[in-house]
Amino acid sequence: MKKGQKKYLEALKWLYPNLGIKRYFLLAVLGIFLIAGGLAVLSYGEILGFLEERFQELIYNLIGYKQYKVIPAGILICLAGALLIFFGIQKMFKSVLNVLLPGNEDQVVDVMYARRQLKRGPRIVVVGGGTGLSALLRGLKQYTSNLTAIVTVADDGGSSGRLRRELGVLPPGDVRNCMVALAEKEDIMEELFSYRFTSGTLAGHNLGNLFLAGLAERYGDFQKGIEHVGKVFALKGEVYPSTLAQVTLEAYFEDGREINGETAIRTTPGKIKHLKISPMNCKPLPGALKAIEEADLIVLGPGSLYTSVLPNILVRGLRDKIAAAQAPCVYVCNIMTEPGETDNFTVADHLQAIIEHGGNDLVDVVLAAKEVIPPEILERYRAEGADVVKGDAASVERLGVSYYESTFYTGGEVVRHDPDRLAKEILRLLFRLKPMQERIAIVDSFLLNRKLKA
Repeated sequence: MKKGQKKYLEALKWLYPNLGIKRYFLLAVLGIFLIAGGLAVLSYGEILGFLEERFQELIYNLIGYKQYKVIPAGILICLAGALLIFFGIQKMFKSVLNVLLPGNEDQVVDVMYARRQLKRGPRIVVVGGGTGLSALLRGLKQYTSNLTAIVTVADDGGSSGRLRRELGVLPPGDVRNCMVALAEKEDIMEELFSYRFTSGTLAGHNLGNLFLAGLAERYGDFQKGIEHVGKVFALKGEVYPSTLAQVTLEAYFEDGREINGETAIRTTPGKIKHLKISPMNCKPLPGALKAIEEADLIVLGPGSLYTSVLPNILVRGLRDKIAAAQAPCVYVCNIMTEPGETDNFTVADHLQAIIEHGGNDLVDVVLAAKEVIPPEILERYRAEGADVVKGDAASVERLGVSYYESTFYTGGEVVRHDPDRLAKEILRLLFRLKPMQERIAIVDSFLLNRKLKA
């Protein structure tokens, strides 16, 4: 079958019965004819010739040939035609949307408007892993859809570790959390992707992890699987693993011990002197590098220093691209220390570890928390070996990095960055760091006024 014939047959499908389209289309056509008839009355039959004259005669017979009646009648007919066109087209589109977006037909204008506005937002690349990264994405997606998450793939525990060992796929856990955070219908995707099996051979696995592992096997590429999920769930951004290589973390402690594997490192007490990844020659994805090159802002963290943040900058091509990028790089420091990993660390200690592993040309700004934690919550954390990360401008600026702080904790049993507060502070930083002409080009003033007042 020829291409032209195929297109013709596809077009004829709009005439299928019970689509709820033809009747409203014909109603819109009738509205056009009414407008034409109204113009005929106003122009004394000179627009559409014979048909106009007949319609004109019909109207004159009904209302009488008097000018003070003719003009209002013509205007009313035009208005009636315009209303029919509007009603017909609206109902036609609703019939289509009722099938494509069941239950959301009345919100399509709001959705379209929101997407258009978000597309005008700043281009932000966030680098890290764990719950900190997904929390930041959850906040930022309210302001922009030009988001790129670059996620560590060193995880070797839980469901992700099992799939990695048994199927040879990259650990999908952190990637899954980022995709859930970026989903337009986050509650639906959260319920679906976070479902955990409790019995049988799948016990302990998340449905989302299995889904990503299945797509990776189907398409022979983990990143292609991510892209397919992104299309289905209309993600407000893109997600890339930091590398497609099967990397292993290697930690060298000050007492001489060498521990391999993220889970073992996380659970081993002691101070880490240096961290490496194997293989050391692993490469980042071209899409991730392009996103960094085009970014308005790059954000490291929040997240576990040695198992979420540093593994990404140990991917050499990724580190080099961040260091060479025109966009400023902001490191978001954790609110609390992590037992066995960052015991007694200050903000400056976190930054020093990043400089030792990634160089002193990587981070431009540190964003820290200044929190008053309720005594009962603080005591519980201290009993578990954690404490507040203390910071001050002088110690950070001595390392050649600017220092900003704000409050992010909004209460609750777990001390974490509030997604919306963190996103607002990140955007405020972006506007402080960019020249005025670039600020105007980055974010529409409507978004700025509407979202950053608080």
